[in-house]
Amino acid sequence: MNRGVLLALGAAGISGVSVFVNSYGVKAFAAASADATTYTTAKNAVAAAVLVIVLGAARNRDRAIVTRPTRRRDVAGLAAVALVGGSLPFVLFFEGLAHVAAGPVQAQFLNKTLVVWVALLAVTLLGERLGPLQLGAVALLVVGQASLAGGVGRTFTMPFGRGEALILAATVLWAVEVVLVKALLRDVSPPTVMLARMVLGSVLLLGWAVGTGRAAALVAMDARQWGWVLLTGGLLAGYVATWLVALSLAPAVNVTAVLVAAVPVTAVLQSLVQGAPLRPVALSLVVAGCALASMATLARRDRTSVPG
Repeated sequence: MNRGVLLALGAAGISGVSVFVNSYGVKAFAAASADATTYTTAKNAVAAAVLVIVLGAARNRDRAIVTRPTRRRDVAGLAAVALVGGSLPFVLFFEGLAHVAAGPVQAQFLNKTLVVWVALLAVTLLGERLGPLQLGAVALLVVGQASLAGGVGRTFTMPFGRGEALILAATVLWAVEVVLVKALLRDVSPPTVMLARMVLGSVLLLGWAVGTGRAAALVAMDARQWGWVLLTGGLLAGYVATWLVALSLAPAVNVTAVLVAAVPVTAVLQSLVQGAPLRPVALSLVVAGCALASMATLARRDRTSVPG
């Protein structure tokens, strides 16, 4: 199977577990009257530290090499990734969660429209082509996720207020990040992009925490909170690493579509641990959409491997 597909599936698995674990981490901070944005700032900083340590060790063994960008446009692109991917959307997303009018169901669906925005941007800015398999994958994923959120009709008629607008803005920014990263990976190594996204992004988040008076909450974290931050930060580092390498090997639309496989992973964990009901039809649509995206990547590889 194509390495890009395998890595995207691996990233989806990590993401699915991470979403489940993060639900407990957020509660640990809420119990101590600390907001979720403080939590994600600490979590992202831990992920950045993990990547620095791992990539530093790999470099000492002559493995993955972090290259220094020499062109101004690459430096500007890395800074943009840190802003629109590693920092600003996290603030918008968690601020939006605190103000959603329809509750977390609508928030989850809006965030999962990422594949639609990536498809639109990848076609217009990256020149990627959407064939029948990609279009079918996107359609199945949207319908499946809308069904998981309570039904297609209900999802599209829920109220849309300030919170929803912030979450949608965060989602669009993450879509812009995907396109920026895909373009950067033509000339910049994945490890370099990883560090730019997480290290520079964490610096921006920490600056925001200081500027908004949230720094004290970071310093005052107890052992239980640190435990959740270390666990989820490690998962985030693993996700970013696998996602970026997958993106360097496969089209942006296909990778983003395969990543939606995280949804069934989270759903199964919630069912096993929390007794949450499964929605087999909706989950089947999501799985089918991810399968079509995987097939599209494999078909593309087969076409490019045929001698002309």
